[in-house]
Amino acid sequence: MSNLVVIAFGDETGAKKMEAKLQDMQKEQIIEIDDAAVVVRDPNGKTHVDQMQNLAGAGALGGAFWGLLIGALFLVPWLGVAVGAVTGAFAGKNADVGIDSEFIKKVSNTIKPGNSALFIMANNAKFDRVVEELKPYGGEIIHTSLSSEQEAKMKAAFGGKHKTT
Repeated sequence: MSNLVVIAFGDETGAKKMEAKLQDMQKEQIIEIDDAAVVVRDPNGKTHVDQMQNLAGAGALGGAFWGLLIGALFLVPWLGVAVGAVTGAFAGKNADVGIDSEFIKKVSNTIKPGNSALFIMANNAKFDRVVEELKPYGGEIIHTSLSSEQEAKMKAAFGGKHKTT
C-alpha cells in the first residue's frame, strides 16, 4: 500500500532540493516512489506543479490526479463561492482515497505565496533511513497516511514545526 506524505517548506526551493534527494534514495533502493510532485507558490500566489519524472512505475497516479488535487488545494480561494459546490463534490468523491476537506484546508492554508511543498506517494521504504536522510532538508510534515508511530518519528526528526511567512 502506498503512503501519501506532504512536506511543506517556507521557501520556493526546499521541495525541489528534497525531490533530488528522493530520486537518489530511489536509485539506492531505500524508497520506492510511486509518484511525486513539487508544488511552488510564487510570490504572486500562482501555483506551479512539477511532476517527478523518470520513476519506476511513473504515472501510477498521473497528471490528472495531481491536477485535481492541486486544483482543489489552491484554486478554490481564488474562484470564490461560485465553485464551492464543485469543490464539495470533489472532496466528497475523493474522501474514499483519503482526500478530505480537512486535508485540503490544512495544506492550502500552510503553503502560502513564496512557499513550496513536496507531495510523495511511496511504499516499500526503509523508514528509519528515509527519515534520517531527509532530516537535513527541514520542512513541515503536514499530512501523511503513515502509521501514527511512523508519523510521530518523522515529525520529531523534522523539528515538528514549520515557520511560515
